[in-house]
Amino acid sequence: MTDSPDGLAEDLADLRAVVEIHGHGLARHAEVIKGLRDRIGSPASIDADETAGRPDDEHPLVPSFLLYLDGPEHTLELETMAKWVNYLLVPVYINQVSPLRPWCSHWWEHPEALARLHALWIAWQGLTDAPACGHTGPSVWHRDHLDPALARLRAPDGPFAECMLDPARPAHNANPATPIEDFGSPLSPPE
Repeated sequence: MTDSPDGLAEDLADLRAVVEIHGHGLARHAEVIKGLRDRIGSPASIDADETAGRPDDEHPLVPSFLLYLDGPEHTLELETMAKWVNYLLVPVYINQVSPLRPWCSHWWEHPEALARLHALWIAWQGLTDAPACGHTGPSVWHRDHLDPALARLRAPDGPFAECMLDPARPAHNANPATPIEDFGSPLSPPE
């Protein structure tokens, strides 16, 4: 800050610009809060029983995890996510396919990959919405979600280990299923 009239006028103009920016941010937050209140309902309209504070089932606040969906819901979610994977994730982030960084163009046929990519997509939806999470959301998404997910998916021992190791020779080999045995009856204590 300065004591000269011109300097003070410039400082005042800067402060007004900052206040205006914050005012727009507050207005966006107010819109988000109003939208959430509209989806949840007013506190008076919610019974004070077990369902208090929960959104109604028709309008969940967060998307359902893909592994919990079935039928048309599952298909629609997978089709929508596939567009995100094929047109955003792969072109931007999947590069240098090699034995140390495999990939599979049939990623949806690997249950672990499907679950991890869906979680990544849900996080992307939430963290790239500037009015809802601010402008640092994409940075948080990269650091906390994308990097760990891709490290696991593309690890030499990850779900794509038997798939494409060279882009010139695309390959897909589904991982063998881990054998599962029914629990049956409780174990007998050792004698």
